[in-house]
Amino acid sequence: MKSFKNKQLYQLTLTQILETIREPEVLFWGIIFPVLISIGLGLAFTQDSEAKFRIVIVENSPARLDSLLSVYALTETEKQGEVHIWKITDDALGNTEFRFLRNDWNTGIVSLKRGEADLLISDSLGAIHYHFDPHNSQSQLAYLKLSTLLESPVPLQQNSSTGVEPLKLKGVRYIDFLVPGLIAFGIMGSMMWGVSYTLIERRSQKLLRRMVATPMKKTNFIFAMMFVRILMNFIEAVIIFFAAALLFGIEIQGNIGALIFLFLAGNIAFTGIAVLVSCRTSKTEVGTGWINAVQMPMMILSGIFFSYHNFPSWSIPFIKLLPLTALTDGMRSIFNEGAGWMEILSPSIALSAFGFICFAIGMKLFKWY
Repeated sequence: MKSFKNKQLYQLTLTQILETIREPEVLFWGIIFPVLISIGLGLAFTQDSEAKFRIVIVENSPARLDSLLSVYALTETEKQGEVHIWKITDDALGNTEFRFLRNDWNTGIVSLKRGEADLLISDSLGAIHYHFDPHNSQSQLAYLKLSTLLESPVPLQQNSSTGVEPLKLKGVRYIDFLVPGLIAFGIMGSMMWGVSYTLIERRSQKLLRRMVATPMKKTNFIFAMMFVRILMNFIEAVIIFFAAALLFGIEIQGNIGALIFLFLAGNIAFTGIAVLVSCRTSKTEVGTGWINAVQMPMMILSGIFFSYHNFPSWSIPFIKLLPLTALTDGMRSIFNEGAGWMEILSPSIALSAFGFICFAIGMKLFKWY
């Protein structure tokens, strides 16, 4: 009996692979997709009609900056320490707000990698040194505005005598920020459309009703779909990584075993969500709406293409609770910060538990016809 069930799962998995190879296309989201993306980007970069920059002051502050902060900046207290806020009103170019936070070099670099800071400032022999990724437009703008205000407009040249030092460290560049997000986004998209939409479509065509009449074990059918999608996601992630490594020099600085474990946890989480979303409806139009309703907010809010710290501060704790945020942050910490098992254990367990709960509820409510 056990051998029969194992063979059944194997045959179902093989069938899913052949079907996927025969019809690899997935439906695109339509006109509403670019509209919501535009709205999300607009909310992220045009808050309160102000340009806002987060600056980390490394070690001792330059005397010139200290004197300006003491005169012009407001001060408030956050969890990580004292923050100086310098607001500049400019009718021509728009208002600008600088948020200065003192920290050590290593913590400042981590803030840059996570998109929590735009610029690092250090002091060497009384001279101000600016540290940032020259390919990051937000960091360039922060540098240009701040250096002009400090009456030290300097060219963006590496190793210049004025102290501008473009950072070339792996993990700080925008491409290092983007690639782990794209891998996480691919996992979500593959599961939501490859599992959820497929189940809804087959239910609408009465195929699930025919299959449940066979001696097939119901969970084997779902497991077969999940296994095929995990395999496809793994192949896709490998291709993305090697292409990025070849073209841009991307490296995995952390533990590869921890990355694989987190990768599997993310697949489990979104498989559970996909089954839950598709457990009842038999109309593809309704199913598409539900999939978009789950996927689009996470795609915009979870920091795939830009840091979610651009959103209002009150929303950050809620954004961090999203499954895609946990998966993306965990992958970035392994890729760019050298994270290992201890750093990703909690998010991996949380993602897996969330996926199993959603899967159990979805199978309990599942409608086969």
